[in-house]
Amino acid sequence: MKLTKMEHAALVLESAGQKLFIDPGSFTTALTETSSAVAVVITHEHADHWTPEQLDRIISMNSGLRIFAPAGVAAAASGYDITVVSAGDTLEAGPFTLRFFGGKHAVIHDSIPVVDNVGVLVNDELYYAGDSFVVPEGVAVGTLAVPAGAPWLKISEVIDYVLAVKPRRSFPTHEMVLSRAGKDMSNGRIKAATEQNGGEFFPLEPHESLDL
Repeated sequence: MKLTKMEHAALVLESAGQKLFIDPGSFTTALTETSSAVAVVITHEHADHWTPEQLDRIISMNSGLRIFAPAGVAAAASGYDITVVSAGDTLEAGPFTLRFFGGKHAVIHDSIPVVDNVGVLVNDELYYAGDSFVVPEGVAVGTLAVPAGAPWLKISEVIDYVLAVKPRRSFPTHEMVLSRAGKDMSNGRIKAATEQNGGEFFPLEPHESLDL
């Protein structure tokens, strides 16, 4: 399985000639190479994780595309055919097995509503928790997508999250809100936390790939 990191929170996974898109949002450049996609996972409703324009680009190239998302996304994207998922669900889409965890977005502030959010484990290898620090209990995570910067996190929480999951590999995501200096600082902390449990950190930049 091949992972390609896009800008901010968007990921593309490829296996057996088919693609899975995760969180194609507003901080990601327009997706153009979307053919052969079998599914899209949207972790939550915030625009930096999905937009109608990004979703329409994928749908236009792929008949029969399946869209998996929590109930909050289904309500916000009422014009789309969305399969609602929640923690504990396991579904298949082409060569991809998707297991879902969590249920709620991390708290930004008491004045801001907490929306639905799911984490997804793909093929028992890649885990991405969306905008949360939900640890997939009972799972040995091969590769962890680690949020590097957001209004809802501080770096101490990121470090604790990596130490709790103990991935064999990690890479940064959710980082378009950071300067180059900020990205480098977060990468250093994520790397140290990953290596503390014997894992390896990959400082992927947008459009770079990793074979899983």
